[in-house]
Amino acid sequence: MKSSSQPSTVLVTGGCGFIGSHLCEELLDHGHRVHVIDDLSTGRLENTAHLSSQPGFKLTIGSVRDPQHLDQLVDECDVIIHLAAAVGVELIIRDPVHVIETNILGTSAVLRSAARHHRRTLLASTSEIYGKSESIPFDEEDDRLLGPTTRWRWSYSTSKAVDEYLGLAYQRQYGLPLTVFRPFNTVGPRQTGHYGMVVPRFVDQAIAGESLTVYGDGTQTRSFCDVRDTVRAIVGLMSEPATVGRVYNIGSPEEISILDLARRVLELTGGGTSAADRIRLVPYDDAYEAGFEDMQRRVPDLRRIHEAIGWAPEHPLNDTLREIIEHHRG
Repeated sequence: MKSSSQPSTVLVTGGCGFIGSHLCEELLDHGHRVHVIDDLSTGRLENTAHLSSQPGFKLTIGSVRDPQHLDQLVDECDVIIHLAAAVGVELIIRDPVHVIETNILGTSAVLRSAARHHRRTLLASTSEIYGKSESIPFDEEDDRLLGPTTRWRWSYSTSKAVDEYLGLAYQRQYGLPLTVFRPFNTVGPRQTGHYGMVVPRFVDQAIAGESLTVYGDGTQTRSFCDVRDTVRAIVGLMSEPATVGRVYNIGSPEEISILDLARRVLELTGGGTSAADRIRLVPYDDAYEAGFEDMQRRVPDLRRIHEAIGWAPEHPLNDTLREIIEHHRG
């Protein structure tokens, strides 16, 4: 890889997605050239339409599982940031074969090509890796605790764990300069609620004057990280050679219950927080499937990434929610 002070050509798989499109902006702002490959299964062309006129931006519509497309793009780049994946709880329940095959086979194809050309690679994983662990905050070296294989909820976590194992195996066995990062509940403009993402779903419901549907009893907590902080962390990890062979959490330590999140969205959209009829509790079995399991808390330990690149989140949740609300109203 070139020195972090020099512009690189960065291949972003899944670059038309929510995080991917913001990452493309960040990379271009840093002077890098950006090539995107996306099959548009969950990404959207409008997410990167404003970048199409920039001379350093190139988009290929296609799958990373197509070796003809992928190998040429990898040959032309200096760095790969692999974001392409099937995501979202609703998709996991509805189409588990697609989720498992997309994640594992797609990552395998990217890693084979990356190793063939010896390209610096960053592999996106997920906070779902930790499963039902109660060891809060989650440290990168913590044990994983998952439910049985008959609970489809955990198939996504397992598919991403295989991705991590495979990536780290390529790093160990073939010397591939690879870093794994685990985002925690990234939120911001352009994220959609189509695949079970809670913040855009709440915002859409609040703006429409509908009840906000909270799954379970709402006491489960999450830590939401602004997408601008997330992509800044990814670029920082990309630019630091000492992160090769390691795994990093990316997230926010600011924890909030889903019920309080719904109240906050109502308040920020002008719906008020005292109107109990604006929040509707939906049992998990009704929202997803019988026997659905969820994690009660999900909070990252950020010491490792802070020590590696000095990164910490900068955007408070309320500010992020206001921007999301403005985006959805627009």
